[in-house]
Amino acid sequence: MTITIGVHSSNPSLYHLYHLSRLGLAQEELAPLGESVVFHPYTNGVRTGELLSRGVIDFGGTGSTPPVTGQAAGHDLVYIAVSAPRPEHGALLVPEDSPVRTVADLKGTTGHLAIGSWQTHLLAKALDDAGLSYADDITAVRSTDDSEELLRTGAIAAWVAQGAQLAAARRTGGLRTLIRTGDVITGRSVFFARRDLAESRPEVIEALTRALQRADDWAAAHPRAAAEIAAADLGGSADDWETALRALPWKIEPVTDAFLAEQQEAADIFHRTGFIDRPVTVAHALAGAGSGTGADRAV
Repeated sequence: MTITIGVHSSNPSLYHLYHLSRLGLAQEELAPLGESVVFHPYTNGVRTGELLSRGVIDFGGTGSTPPVTGQAAGHDLVYIAVSAPRPEHGALLVPEDSPVRTVADLKGTTGHLAIGSWQTHLLAKALDDAGLSYADDITAVRSTDDSEELLRTGAIAAWVAQGAQLAAARRTGGLRTLIRTGDVITGRSVFFARRDLAESRPEVIEALTRALQRADDWAAAHPRAAAEIAAADLGGSADDWETALRALPWKIEPVTDAFLAEQQEAADIFHRTGFIDRPVTVAHALAGAGSGTGADRAV
């Protein structure tokens, strides 16, 4: 059997596992089980649930939002592991001289973010905590290459930035952090798989999890080399990437009740604000929970 691992640039652990494939980290873990490994690169992590359902990939990872929206869309996925919390992974920025001093001040404004990514969880939860609605109280627009410039010129009120873009924006100055990721959510990476693989081959899942940790160990020990890989592939400076990568925990952890509770809270907010069109039971996305999407179908 060949295990197909989905990989995109927004998930640091999978990204570096893929770029370290020359070291054979995944293959070394899976070969004793009689398995081989291939990688399936794609650009939009929001599609991970769909790719699992279609059988294009067997295993993937994203931030916190895509598995919830995947369940809501009817994709039967199983949570496998998570990263340690990433409190410095991103931030909601406003101009230094902006009158916006609290999240409540965002009411009636426009903000840019990577819609459908963990950034939606961050903003929706921050607004909910402030008594506002993601659907009604802010205009959320997908980030573009011009988002930072639009923020600096006052064309938009706020921008959720991450990675090297966040490091570069802070280095340039003139912007203020309204909220950091850790002020609102844990900001974990989330790894999930097809149900049939997770339930029938737990030893494969364990091997994949070990491979992820080995990639994380490499990135933690070689932050400059990891930064140079990202800069050459994705743009930005190696210095800014190194700043961003050094802020990550590089540790893989098991799925816990606390994580599931945070995901359920996100699912409830998403449904309440119309970001997903049906309620989701996050706990259904566990091995042994029985086949099903976790989305409660409307009747």
